[in-house]
Amino acid sequence: MPAYLIVTAVLHDRQAFLDGYGAAAAELVQSLGARYRLMRPDGQVLEGDGPDRVSVVIEEWPDKETVLRFWNSPEYAEVRRLREGLADCRVVVVESDAPL
Repeated sequence: MPAYLIVTAVLHDRQAFLDGYGAAAAELVQSLGARYRLMRPDGQVLEGDGPDRVSVVIEEWPDKETVLRFWNSPEYAEVRRLREGLADCRVVVVESDAPL
């Protein structure tokens, strides 16, 4: 069943983030069969702590196992280092058919 990776982030240097981490992550994500469903820099927090504007990314993956394989891979560990100091991220994975 499909799974979604949902990221909210506060970017400290948007251009550096996109040029380094963003480009490398996109290549890896797409090579594993995931698709970007949403990429926006202007999310508005309606409840909870956080700044007024956050970047939001939603990726659709074939299944949760593929997400976890990607997340825990040595390839992604290398890519993830490219965002150090550039963003504060919150990442959630959820299966589309998970019970309510």
